[in-house]
Amino acid sequence: MKNTYSTSKYASMLVLVALLVAVYCQGHAQDSKGNDSGNWVDLYVPHADEVMPYRLMDPLGFDSSKRYPVIVSLHGGGGTGNDNRKQLKVWNEQLADSQRRSDFPCYVLAPQADHLWDAAHLARIKELVAELPSVDMDRIYMLGHSMGGHGTNVLIQLDPEYFAAVAPSAGTGRKQDEDFIDAALIKDIPIWAFHGDKDNVCPIDPQLTLFAEMQELGGNLKLTTWAGDGHGVSGKFISGADNGTTQVSSDRCDPESNFMKWLFAQSLSN
Repeated sequence: MKNTYSTSKYASMLVLVALLVAVYCQGHAQDSKGNDSGNWVDLYVPHADEVMPYRLMDPLGFDSSKRYPVIVSLHGGGGTGNDNRKQLKVWNEQLADSQRRSDFPCYVLAPQADHLWDAAHLARIKELVAELPSVDMDRIYMLGHSMGGHGTNVLIQLDPEYFAAVAPSAGTGRKQDEDFIDAALIKDIPIWAFHGDKDNVCPIDPQLTLFAEMQELGGNLKLTTWAGDGHGVSGKFISGADNGTTQVSSDRCDPESNFMKWLFAQSLSN
């Protein structure tokens, strides 16, 4: 009986160890590129800054002989602060995917604001981009959700000739902000906007008004509407979803349906 008990106890310990190892491995699984899939946040290196803290993800396989686009990522209200962490959202994780980084090498700049995005933020963003090595200045992009989508629309009006393309998600603000966008000022910028048709935080009506104005002007705006969705759609514009319907304001709009392919095809030199 003594030997039987010892053997049984030993076997139980082996099972427990195996389970612990399995849990550990699952939580620290590596993808095909050897990146730790549980530590995507670490790919965004934090930087302190007097104007705004920010995180920066470098291009995968950086080569100084090449030129790389920059994606400026603007967080929504939930990322506001100065901890230099909360600004990283679901789309930042998607951009950190190893296959996506391989297919679309670029810088991703994720600043953090402690108030609504404004001219001081834009000025600092432009300074930071100018300091990056091997940047393709003809392909500076900007995207964001909610306050970040609103900020995207604000910042492109401050300098309509800086960004090669932008993608605001739920970005036309609340009802009282209907008139904050000057369509004539931004009509030539390639824009792909996204909005849930049941959004009660940033209702879609101002977005539809802007789209109609861009149609009249022959502007370069694509609008994807997520049927049945509310405000929480920030995880969809990069990956796509079956409940989206896309309209174009004119034949100037690039018909490409893959978001990343569309984004990286836009250039000030086009």
